[in-house]
Amino acid sequence: MTPLARSPRRAAAVSLAAVAALTLAGCGSQDDGGAGAGGSVSLGFVNGSTTHFHTCLLKAVEQEAKAQDAEVYSANSKQDAGTELSNIEDMIARNVDALIVQTVNVDALEGDIAKAKAAGVPIYLTSVATSDMSDVLGAAVVDLKKVGALDAGWIGKDAAGKDVTVGIVAGAPGAASDLLVGGFKKALPANAKVVAEQPGMFNPAKAQDVAENMIQAHPDLDYAFVANEEMAFAVRKAFDAAGAENVRIVSVNGTEEGVAAVEDGRLSATVANSALTIGRTAVKNTVGLLDESKGVDKISNIPLVLVTEDNVSEAPQYCPQ
Repeated sequence: MTPLARSPRRAAAVSLAAVAALTLAGCGSQDDGGAGAGGSVSLGFVNGSTTHFHTCLLKAVEQEAKAQDAEVYSANSKQDAGTELSNIEDMIARNVDALIVQTVNVDALEGDIAKAKAAGVPIYLTSVATSDMSDVLGAAVVDLKKVGALDAGWIGKDAAGKDVTVGIVAGAPGAASDLLVGGFKKALPANAKVVAEQPGMFNPAKAQDVAENMIQAHPDLDYAFVANEEMAFAVRKAFDAAGAENVRIVSVNGTEEGVAAVEDGRLSATVANSALTIGRTAVKNTVGLLDESKGVDKISNIPLVLVTEDNVSEAPQYCPQ
């Protein structure tokens, strides 16, 4: 991954997560630029993709905005940094009070922040923070490197010192995936060797193709790290079809479906980083930071839970109802 701190505003993995083009409801929200209903504060929310995480994040932003008497305008960048900047320019043109951004790529934030700063519109970040927070209103941060490290730690404990092989199905290059995979690889013990690594692009069909090729090339694979649960289910399907039911899969998100898969053994572990908590925190803190008298912390760290068969009941709620 490209180093993240080469310029004052270059996004750095201070802590993490990862990784929608949706019809919105509540608080007058509209996707891709529809008009919002009246509220005491107007917010622009620029989402990064259409995965389940992003869908739940959007719902959480909507719900908390309604609770905060805020109007929300929403747009989706669909994993494209150029679209992200265009969306931010559109939100600036709407004269919103602040922007909440789930970035597509941490490197893209440099231009995003500069554009918003020049227009006098503060940006609040979700999932990542910048190396220099002076130009950013705040951030709800998921320590993505720690997320990867928690999964690696589970593999280390489960392997119990034996030499094992590991495959990695990453997401899309940039932002969440690079941080997740980097944290995972750094925390793996010496006895765990990564023998394959390919991007699944946060797309289950792509991830299944990657997994089919991976298990064909490495039929004795012991473990797989998959950068989100939607891809992990497809990877499980590919492995099982190839007779590799014993490959243990660890993943990320902690969705209701992911926790159920840990409980029934399809996944061995997942790290819960609640989209509900991230979205609520982002809106509440953005509104609070705009009103300086409320004393809201600039950076809020989102709790992480390593979910295994032993503690599935402790997984936090992932998605708003």
